Amino acid sequence: MLKKWEQLRSREVFNKYSRRIEEVIFRLPNGDEVDFYIKNEGKIVTIVGFTEDSQVIIARQYRPGLDEILMELPGGAVDEGEEPLEAAKREFLEETGYSGEFEFVGDMYRDAYSTLVEYCYVAKNCKEVAKPKILPTEEIEVVLLGLPEFRALLRSGKQTNVEAGYTALDYLGLL
Repeated sequence: MLKKWEQLRSREVFNKYSRRIEEVIFRLPNGDEVDFYIKNEGKIVTIVGFTEDSQVIIARQYRPGLDEILMELPGGAVDEGEEPLEAAKREFLEETGYSGEFEFVGDMYRDAYSTLVEYCYVAKNCKEVAKPKILPTEEIEVVLLGLPEFRALLRSGKQTNVEAGYTALDYLGLL
């Protein structure tokens, strides 16, 4: 029978640019002590937005970790005290200038060594209502893709939100 491991202690080993890493010492069921490095992250939102004519709204931007320009789904951090739906609407508007009718699709974990929870939303009947308000560390080009092109992008794996994209398409019956 599987049991949760006992967490003995933790210490922060890195904290910069909204990124925190903690060394966590666990006691395994056999009594051994092991260390893991856990990314202590918060909550994020990802939005799969569709224009009134069923174009998918993409944020094309440079990503320093991969040193690549990627076509990604809009999204970002859920601020302290903010509900995920509020964050989704805010981030979508800030990054793309679009607004629409939001539906919650589901939440997912990023990986086994992170505390991050990603909330996925679909936004339907989106219209451009404002100019994007991006951060000084962002440079975003809004791109509209047809559904076949969006599916091809997901299949390529060359973006950071593949699971959210597939989850949203499944939710909408568009796989």
